Amino acid sequence: MFTGIVRETAPIREQEMGPWGARLTLQCSPGLLGELEIGHSISVDGVCLTVFRMTEHAFQVEATPETLLRTNLSDKRVGDPLNLEPAAKLSDFLGGHLVQGHVDAPGLLVSKQPEGNSWIFRIEAPPEVLRYCTFKGSIAVNGVSLTLSALNSKGFEATIIPHTMAVTNFGTMTVGDRVNLEADLISKYVETHVRHHTGQPADFSG
Repeated sequence: MFTGIVRETAPIREQEMGPWGARLTLQCSPGLLGELEIGHSISVDGVCLTVFRMTEHAFQVEATPETLLRTNLSDKRVGDPLNLEPAAKLSDFLGGHLVQGHVDAPGLLVSKQPEGNSWIFRIEAPPEVLRYCTFKGSIAVNGVSLTLSALNSKGFEATIIPHTMAVTNFGTMTVGDRVNLEADLISKYVETHVRHHTGQPADFSG
């Protein structure tokens, strides 16, 4: 479980791709690396992956073909920065919202416009994500906890403050980039329980 508060970004130092999936080597700070152990979960651009190897300055994770199909990790190349957040502890301050690291679907950045000291990101999202979105509700984009500032049938807007632009890979995003979307966990549970109590079958398609 995560909170959507990115600790830092890390560049891909090595990348192996094949029919079996992908293996990524990510170089991070000594502070973050010191918190990790083999077998730990870590959010990589919003995707919950498992650390399976560590070196003095980096760690390695693997992504399955299913993960590559449902996320933007297949778009990434050596040198690209990825957002990192270690798994939350029960004693941690919940600064964002509950995030599982289970990406629902990729979205598309269709525009980014400056507004005052911040930026307005407009993101196109598929119906399986938008069904759980509410105005002023939460969503995770590339693992970052954001508040929806506008919403319609095609997508949503989020205001990106200077701090978020500085500490995540949002600052390097360009229009046309795919982003990883995870809808609010609470909305999913509410829908499932309502369907159960009204006699409707739960819809787990996606």
